[in-house]
Amino acid sequence: MSDPTRTARRTVLAAGAATLAGGALAACGNDGGAKPGENGSAAATSSAPAETASATASAPASQPAGAGKVIAKAADVPVGGGTILKEEKLVVTQPTAGSFRCFTAVCTHQGCLVNKVEAGTIDCPCHGSKFQMADGAVAHGPATRPLAETKITVAADGNISLA
Repeated sequence: MSDPTRTARRTVLAAGAATLAGGALAACGNDGGAKPGENGSAAATSSAPAETASATASAPASQPAGAGKVIAKAADVPVGGGTILKEEKLVVTQPTAGSFRCFTAVCTHQGCLVNKVEAGTIDCPCHGSKFQMADGAVAHGPATRPLAETKITVAADGNISLA
């Protein structure tokens, strides 16, 4: 016979693992047509000032945790460059005017945070890995896997939010 305590423990552990795994999954996103807005992102980047974005939007219950949260302003993401959001561990790029992409800022090689976006790549300072700013693909190793993309939306007022 099975021990009820042992079964309950397995159920709790399985539910916890499923919750953690669900939070780690990310989808890709690009709205492709929003216009830049005003200044005010929580960013540390090679081309935008570091400030704090405090505005947040309410997320419907059907969206993942953090959905609807304003993470940056389109005006803070330079065309042909990007903005690194250290606290959120995200990087938002604008490969071409009005086309925004968002990726994890955690390098797939050994988990360091990327530290700059320049010359078309998102760069990791730890071992020199570089990722394409347009799609997160590995441009230069030692990393062998691309950066995971995160779905975002860009509102008419220039707010970039998690989708």
